[in-house]
Amino acid sequence: MSLYHETADFLTAPSNAGGSLKSRIFSKKDLKSQPAQVYALTIESCKWSAVLKEVVENADLLRLERKITPVLSVLLVHDLLLAKRGIALPATHGLRTSIERHKARLGAEFTKARIRRKLSSVESLKAHIEAGFEIGTDNSEAPYPRWIRINTLKTSIEDQLGTTFADYERAATVEAVRQRGSKRIFIDVNIPNLVAISPNIDISKNEAYKTGAIILQDKASCFPAYLLDPLPEDGDIIDTCSAPGNKTTHLAAILISHNPEVDECSQTIHAFEKNKGRAETLEKMVNVAGSQTLTKLHAGQDFLKIDPTAATFKNVGALLLDPSCSGSGIIGREEIPELHLPVLKQGAAPSKNTKRPKTLDENKESRKRKRDQSDAPLDVMVDDDGMVTAVDTEDELKARLTALSKFQLELLLHAFKFPSAQKITYSTCSLYAEENEEVVSKALNSAIAKERGWRIQSREDQIKGMKEWPVRGSLDACGGDATIAESCIRANKGDEHGTMGFFLAGFVRDQQVHGDIESQLLRDERGHLVRDLLGFPVRTHPEESGNVSNGVAAEPETEENNHLEYEEEWGGFDDATEEEVAQPVAGDDKLLGKSQQSQVHPVSKHLPSAVKRRPELGSQKKKKKRKQ
Repeated sequence: MSLYHETADFLTAPSNAGGSLKSRIFSKKDLKSQPAQVYALTIESCKWSAVLKEVVENADLLRLERKITPVLSVLLVHDLLLAKRGIALPATHGLRTSIERHKARLGAEFTKARIRRKLSSVESLKAHIEAGFEIGTDNSEAPYPRWIRINTLKTSIEDQLGTTFADYERAATVEAVRQRGSKRIFIDVNIPNLVAISPNIDISKNEAYKTGAIILQDKASCFPAYLLDPLPEDGDIIDTCSAPGNKTTHLAAILISHNPEVDECSQTIHAFEKNKGRAETLEKMVNVAGSQTLTKLHAGQDFLKIDPTAATFKNVGALLLDPSCSGSGIIGREEIPELHLPVLKQGAAPSKNTKRPKTLDENKESRKRKRDQSDAPLDVMVDDDGMVTAVDTEDELKARLTALSKFQLELLLHAFKFPSAQKITYSTCSLYAEENEEVVSKALNSAIAKERGWRIQSREDQIKGMKEWPVRGSLDACGGDATIAESCIRANKGDEHGTMGFFLAGFVRDQQVHGDIESQLLRDERGHLVRDLLGFPVRTHPEESGNVSNGVAAEPETEENNHLEYEEEWGGFDDATEEEVAQPVAGDDKLLGKSQQSQVHPVSKHLPSAVKRRPELGSQKKKKKRKQ
């Protein structure tokens, strides 16, 4: 009995109950039935409710069985006609007997409903339902596509198009994929290795999904790692709030795309998740996706409590920040489909114990009120540990947004403190400016940002797919600053792009402020270092190479110092070469003795300081010869 009554409670819960259907069911502690069983019955009954409504009404079940409510009738008839084991109640239970005594009539009406749809079998009717043809009407909102990231750590988009998606029709637009009942695939034009498939297709049972070759991930959720675009010269990466791991594994895939040999990739992704339960989910995701060799998990560790100057993080050059937020942009993919409830035929008196079912007009009005309520600013909040919280008043919403934005800003300012960091992405799945543009503006005006030279990454400097993304930040929320607004990236829930609501901003460090030596190195249009024939980075202004050393102005160099430093940093190709270089100063016994005593590690010849000295070597030899 508990299964059907508990499922009915979720179906009749108010619209502001808070959280997704799945989170509400699985987080309910006093649930007597299995949560998975309740969830499955809820979803399946709703999907079939249009057909079941016809069956119950035409069989006149509500008049004949006055103790059965409209919601219970849908649930019980669903299991009678469609569940393998029938109604999950003892054979003598009152609810079961009240339905089974009408089994023949209900079965006949079910057959008539199938024939009216011109379907030849129950299996074809099931396919009809799964395709979504009974959901909504022709003018209803198009469903969201299923976005799938091809995990290039294990496969390629070419392989998946030839196997997993071999029998899919290729769509030219994402809108074509969103049509109900289709089996299409769209290759995204903004994010590499991302595809969208028709929403009615369940990919979770596919072998590629089970092995981590493909990952369900909303398009907007792929923005942060793609914009960060960690290159080999960026060093290690930190993902500050990592669970469940989609962005962490996306970072790993991008790392390998820049360095195809996994064994040769020396970079590490530091994945932080302070909630131990969510950290377990993160670990599973990392292992399934095959990124464990690149990822160092910091389970149970709070990113805000680590020391940016610690030796462990001295090589961190890029950080991805996706902190907890209001979750107002999240799309509940598993939300309840529209529920069609049967009504009593005219002239039949309802039972005193039965709530009067709503008429069709009342149902429409109820759905309209729900839509109006969804447009209001009251929403569902997801706290720092991923827990769902509902807010009921404007004051509660304001207080919650204030607390969240304070935490988000603190996280961003902490990221600014990492000494080797050069770029950061900040993102939320929130629609509120308080968590988005306002946090960005406060961070840019902070003392640490100005001291360390942090600025927003302009649209012109963003990677191609993000530069071309049309939806940008709010000008009003940016205080009228068009540059900041244009640099911010937004995704709107419910528009033609088919994504969740999302916000993203990139930060880069102004090289001129902290005098970092990397600012003097020439890069191509993708940001990769340009190297000479020997593999050394090329400077933008070679003539200035002697004036800067490791970001600090170099002291005036004498001819002797030049020679000594070269001897220490450039080990030469072999002993003969070293002796030849030392010959011009053979007359200076003191200097010669020093050069012979210096022991040079063979790796030192590839250090940046050695690269700096290399262009000056020819001119130094000529000067010394003239001096003799």
